Amino acid sequence: MDITFWTKSWEELCMLLGAIEAGGTKFVCGIGDENGNIIERTSFPTTTPDEVLEQVVKFFRDKDIKALGIGSFGPIDLDRTSETFGYITSTPKLQWANINLVGAIKKEFPIPIGFDTDVNAAALGEMKWGAAKGLNSCIYMTIGTGIGVGAISEGHLVHGLIHPEMGHMLVRRHPEDSFAGNCPYHKDCLEGMASGPAIEKRWGKKGQELEKNEKVWDLEAYYIAQGIANLILVLSPKKIIIGGGVAKQKQLFPLIHQNVQALLNGYVRHEVVLENIADYIVPPGLGDNAGLCGAIGLAYEAFLEHNQK
Repeated sequence: MDITFWTKSWEELCMLLGAIEAGGTKFVCGIGDENGNIIERTSFPTTTPDEVLEQVVKFFRDKDIKALGIGSFGPIDLDRTSETFGYITSTPKLQWANINLVGAIKKEFPIPIGFDTDVNAAALGEMKWGAAKGLNSCIYMTIGTGIGVGAISEGHLVHGLIHPEMGHMLVRRHPEDSFAGNCPYHKDCLEGMASGPAIEKRWGKKGQELEKNEKVWDLEAYYIAQGIANLILVLSPKKIIIGGGVAKQKQLFPLIHQNVQALLNGYVRHEVVLENIADYIVPPGLGDNAGLCGAIGLAYEAFLEHNQK
């Protein structure tokens, strides 16, 4: 009996894929396989491009990865015909504006690279291995230092002129809310009214210090539910996943469910909205690993595409 199989290491038994969750606050780098298993990971603050890229290269060197996936903060250029494909473009993080992220990494690692927004990556991770597994559409909304939304429709990540910026959709102001909003572009868009910094600016404290203040979360749910209701009406996703630091306040979910049902007012006549909304609008099945697992998914798709050419 040949027992060679049993003496091989994990790395020899699976395809190694690199993953980068490039966040505005920190970079998370990992090694995983085509089944979404994370084998190794590290993270470091998002300082200057030179410092971060040096650490990225150091982590992946000699790892024998077959492809790499990057889910990045943005805005980013996803148009493969563009001269600036793979760039972080007009980001408020000025040191990172017009940085050729994909090009810099490809120079060190000439392997297939998948590239998309951090929230699209998280949506992909959740569809492959998380709360939306087995479905062909979902929304992933993250609520933290900003609000970002990734979308998969009919099995495809949603792109367009650039990529959707659904966190900046306009919302109706609560009649008792005099807060001007915190978005430097739109003031009182969804992000401007409901992101972590908006909560802190409105109430003078961070969200985790306001856990027992019901008024804070009633108002937060009022705005988030508007965003969710709009997404249901526009994209009709089969699952909606809400992650990020603010969404860890679990008292938010029942309030969001109630507000979404009230806003839709029976118009979307499907049982998941009318009767099972707690199973429709949910936290990430992958927890804090949604983005990194999604980057593994991007890497695997890039590998398959490259090998089909």
